Amino acid sequence: MLKLYPETSAHGVDPIWIDLCDPTAEEIRNATELSKTRIPTRDELEEIESSSRLRVERDTLYLSTPLSAHAEQNETAPTPVGFVLNQRILVTLRYTGIQGFETAKKQLAGSDRVPTPVGTFIALLEGMVDFGADLLQNIAAKLNDISRRVFQGYGSTRKRNVARASRALRQAMREVGELGERLSQIRESLLGLQRITSFVGEKGHDWIGGDVQTRLRTATGDLGSLTDYEVHLTDKVQFLLDAVLGYINTEQNDIFKVLTIVSVVGIPPTLIAGIYGMNFQSMPEYHWAYGYAWGLSLIVLSTLLPIAWFKWRGWW
Repeated sequence: MLKLYPETSAHGVDPIWIDLCDPTAEEIRNATELSKTRIPTRDELEEIESSSRLRVERDTLYLSTPLSAHAEQNETAPTPVGFVLNQRILVTLRYTGIQGFETAKKQLAGSDRVPTPVGTFIALLEGMVDFGADLLQNIAAKLNDISRRVFQGYGSTRKRNVARASRALRQAMREVGELGERLSQIRESLLGLQRITSFVGEKGHDWIGGDVQTRLRTATGDLGSLTDYEVHLTDKVQFLLDAVLGYINTEQNDIFKVLTIVSVVGIPPTLIAGIYGMNFQSMPEYHWAYGYAWGLSLIVLSTLLPIAWFKWRGWW
């Protein structure tokens, strides 16, 4: 899909922003003719070298970065987004809907200022930064909810139903792992946006106005604070993973402890039952009137004494 801003037919002027969303080959050719610039391919946008993501060709800046597209993203990795920017025009190339773009479009539509390519680029950048902040806030809220469930709800659930507590711990581990994966994607996006803002401020200082430079510095500061916050959330993810794993290990240790106690408690009565089950004629207890009660009493006593010992030692 190819969109022009402002629309030429409506304003009678050349567009200052060409937005390509999952474009066809024909749309890329049209965008190339309108912008008089080269449009990079998707393979070029997915390059990971800094020299491939940030470069200058004559008077045009070619920028690309991976970007988290949606609040609940099902993709295995952030989607690549490309920018072609010069004094005359801005071309954006993406392959899915991005929340930051929609925010920028609303901001530009409600502005009284005449839009410029670099001003539009900054609006897009600010929209993507705001969306990144929203994603981090959403993840922080989910981590807080998981933390409450793990540290407050686990004890009461475990007393009622050990199996249910184990399922809850496994579910918490899956959720924390998914949030950790989302954080890694967001971190990749934030680092890419940081590189872009620094590169544009450095390479475009001759034709970028002072107000835009100020907005660039503000965006750089916001990205720095978001990166620090992402590090904090990543540490919290690791802490929760360690805590959940610790609880699971405790569950396993409790199971082994119970099995060990049961096996130890069962040895004395088994020994007594084995002795009186040998059926030797010379065993005097066989001829007692209360021999059967005597044998049962020894079995019960040999069972209760180890249990009392384990209780007194605090092992059970």
